[in-house]
Amino acid sequence: MASRRTLSLLNNLKKDAKFFSTSSKDLAKVAVMGASGGIGQPLSLLLKQSPLVTDLSLYDIVHTVGVAADLSHMDTQSKVRGFVGPDQLKSSLEGAEIVVIPAGVPRKPGMTRDDLFNTNASIVRDLARACAEVCPKALIGIISNPVNSTVPIASEVFAEAGAYDPNRIFGVTSLDVVRSNAFIAELKGLDPQKVNCPVIGGHAGITILPVISQCTPSVSFEPDQLKALTERIQDAGTEVVKAKAGAGSATLSMAYAGARFTFSLIRALNGEQGIIECAYVRSDVTEAKYFSTPLLLGPNGIEKNLGLGKLTDFEQSLVAPAVEELKKNIKKGEEFVKKH
Repeated sequence: MASRRTLSLLNNLKKDAKFFSTSSKDLAKVAVMGASGGIGQPLSLLLKQSPLVTDLSLYDIVHTVGVAADLSHMDTQSKVRGFVGPDQLKSSLEGAEIVVIPAGVPRKPGMTRDDLFNTNASIVRDLARACAEVCPKALIGIISNPVNSTVPIASEVFAEAGAYDPNRIFGVTSLDVVRSNAFIAELKGLDPQKVNCPVIGGHAGITILPVISQCTPSVSFEPDQLKALTERIQDAGTEVVKAKAGAGSATLSMAYAGARFTFSLIRALNGEQGIIECAYVRSDVTEAKYFSTPLLLGPNGIEKNLGLGKLTDFEQSLVAPAVEELKKNIKKGEEFVKKH
């Protein structure tokens, strides 16, 4: 199933002839930070396959040269280079228009995303500092967990460097959308590629709020089934961690979702109209300083925040607890930068 969905994603991109253009203005240079990891390798594979990517820069603290050499044997048009270690970090970011950050340690059974905080917070801080110096105008997609805290960390680092543009820093929550689409399609017997369910809030537990009432095509569930479906979407990451029994967390599905978001950024960067994705960004939609909502993307990042839309009573009841949890997550990220 995963391979068919991946091929479908790429085939959908290829349907439009402009994606085969050899003009550099229609392509993008993408840097993947943490390219040797469980998410980074399959993400890099998907990006290397895409005709949207002209230059793929891979960075990690180990093995990146080997990953780049392996990918370079694929007969696709994008050039790929590997960079290893702190001494080559800045070089890996030169000219990057989009930077995707899956770097960090994965979850293991019994761990929450928040348990990853101390290790991944430092990683994101250091990568954000390098981005702020080398490619301050790049669009930044942060996958490293806990996203609810790492996005505020990156934002504070950019602000300290005098390079902060809230329209250019995203927490990649596309996996929650992808999961919602898959689970809804499974329950309703639909083609998952034709289902689109927005997910708002954050990217952990009760902060993940699938807005099933706004799903396309329109679907409905009995209250008990709706509650169970919502909880499954919220706990889907833990479902994978348990199923892998200590062998890792959601890597392949996250790579797929990360590629989807990156392709959307490239298409918007190239001027395509009507590109909408949900992402966790700086926001005034709720009392939380950061909140995921559907976003209209453009060449400079967020063109318009489309907000919450009309919520049902059930969905609205989930917002307040999510906001309170997000406030704690955001504060933790901001305080980390101040202390370090």
